[in-house]
Amino acid sequence: MTKLSRILGVTIALGLSASASAQMMINGAGATFPYPIYSKWFDEYAKVDPSVRFNYQSIGSGGGQKQILAQTVDFGASDGPMSDENLSKAPVKILHIPTVAGAVVLTYNLPGNPSLKLDGDAVAGIYLGQIKKWNDPKITALNPGAKLPDQDVVVVHRSDGSGTTYIFTDYLSKVSGDWKQKAGNNTSVNWPAGIGGKGNEGVSGQVKQTPGAIGYVELIYALQNKMSYADVKNAAGQFIKPTIESVTAALATASIPDDFRFSMTNAPGKDAYPIAGATWLLVYEQQKDPAKGKKMVEFLKWALTKGEGMAKDLNYAPLPDEVQQRVLKRINEIKT
Repeated sequence: MTKLSRILGVTIALGLSASASAQMMINGAGATFPYPIYSKWFDEYAKVDPSVRFNYQSIGSGGGQKQILAQTVDFGASDGPMSDENLSKAPVKILHIPTVAGAVVLTYNLPGNPSLKLDGDAVAGIYLGQIKKWNDPKITALNPGAKLPDQDVVVVHRSDGSGTTYIFTDYLSKVSGDWKQKAGNNTSVNWPAGIGGKGNEGVSGQVKQTPGAIGYVELIYALQNKMSYADVKNAAGQFIKPTIESVTAALATASIPDDFRFSMTNAPGKDAYPIAGATWLLVYEQQKDPAKGKKMVEFLKWALTKGEGMAKDLNYAPLPDEVQQRVLKRINEIKT
């Protein structure tokens, strides 16, 4: 073999290995709530490290938890923390990596798009099927001067296992004993009333095309679809608009334990929006594939630093600096 052909052979081999590494695909599945920001992160990260690609299926938090337990994905995503029972089924320890927080808003389709104020009692009454008309006294009392029609309330909820449902039912269980007893808090519940939509996208679509409908979705889905959404009365008795600031105020009061599983619904504080929640990436502490694990850790460190800076543009609340530092320490514990 001549020297030139040896060099060519080495060059071709290097080229093949480079193209092979360019094909590294990290697969994830789960929550629709953070899908807009995760999509942005994955696109931006491709510029930082072109050797890795993320394939994320937004199938709902319930599906994300199932798939990470079954090890059919490299990471899961959920807006409800996994239960002790589910975590105990994992072959090795699963870590909860919080990423951002967001608002679950009550969006509605009414003639003239009136501004609405709702409290826990009214929201629970609607979703329990007890409030059947838009001009029900419980709604009109909260909205003096608003033109509320004598129209049936069409309740829309998620049909899939959903972290957005987890946040919403967590809130309802705190503000209504009746709700807690009849339906409770989970990623999917036995709905007393209404019709189902798949994903935040499905609920937004149902509300948009159904006169008299009300549904709960992550804030960005209401904004993207130019839909009206209600101010909600918080634990301090204030009617609060869902914004980055009011979600940040709720997050600031959250007590965050060492395993990062926490709730921030119905938070104290006069500025806190009450139906707010965090979202988590679910990863195994001991990574099965060392090469993928290393790339996953690099991405998570980038997301918790550079990625957090992109949250506000998409109407999510970034984690406070002190929480970011705690999460970065946890990411360093992932073993590859």
